[in-house]
Amino acid sequence: MKMIDELNRAHRELLDGTRKALVLSRHYDAEVEDVWQACTDSERLSRWFLPVSGDFRVGGSYRIEGNAHGEILHCEPPSLLRISWLFGENPGFSEVEVHLSAKDGGTLFELRHTAEVPEEFWGRFGPGATGVGWDMTLLGLALHLSGGEKSDEATFHLTPEGRAFITASGQAWGQAHRAAGGSPDEVAASVANTTAFYAPE
Repeated sequence: MKMIDELNRAHRELLDGTRKALVLSRHYDAEVEDVWQACTDSERLSRWFLPVSGDFRVGGSYRIEGNAHGEILHCEPPSLLRISWLFGENPGFSEVEVHLSAKDGGTLFELRHTAEVPEEFWGRFGPGATGVGWDMTLLGLALHLSGGEKSDEATFHLTPEGRAFITASGQAWGQAHRAAGGSPDEVAASVANTTAFYAPE
């Protein structure tokens, strides 16, 4: 599996307003039920994403090891999941919605992450701050669904393939930012800062 090919399978969009919404969609060659289970079963999540614990029901809470936590807000198996996605001491509003639908013999996967982002942080990193992380997450899901092994997150950015993936992801989110009205200088700076964060020298 070529990582850049997997990256290019996704469509990215930024809805830029008071709240920022990152929209990421792609097709997986797997049945909807299989993709749903991969995204909602704690044992499978630990194989391609990160360990997740909690009370997996509407109104229940969850915690991702070393990452976000929140509440399960809405769930319609096997097609719709909406959760709050909280990170840090004062996260503000942040929700993730995943929608799955059958298409072309597989599954159309659509993810929308809507959040209130501090102006200073957005000005420095733009959509890539979250977008690159989601691209790496969707790569992990693709590897899992095809029977592959996930990359080591601690060393991914040190490999030539990992650095190329991160750089291309940052640029792709820069294009989405530009399409949403970001100025060339603002986009160039945020892409550079995001790439340096995910793939430091």
